[in-house]
Amino acid sequence: MKTYLRVPFAEKDEAKRLGARWDPAKKLWYVQSVPNLAAFERWLPAQGDLVEAAAKPAPAVRTKAAQVQTGPRYFELHCDCLPWVGCAACGPVVEARGWRAPA
Repeated sequence: MKTYLRVPFAEKDEAKRLGARWDPAKKLWYVQSVPNLAAFERWLPAQGDLVEAAAKPAPAVRTKAAQVQTGPRYFELHCDCLPWVGCAACGPVVEARGWRAPA
């Protein structure tokens, strides 16, 4: 059974020396199957402290939607070929824009 602990960063090395392990998913220190928790007593959470933390959803990661920016020389090709390989369908479009069609 895991017992989660509230270990301050400054005391992490001591907790680790006593046998505590880090849970990266919950970002908490814990001990597992320890019959006597006396050595970890100062880090034991108050009643319900970790229950509240576990009940809170993880903060959402906010990301900006990527905006595609194009330059003045941008144009679309309406085929499935690789741009640097080219094909018969996109060759005339590329040449009309003043670009050399791939050989």
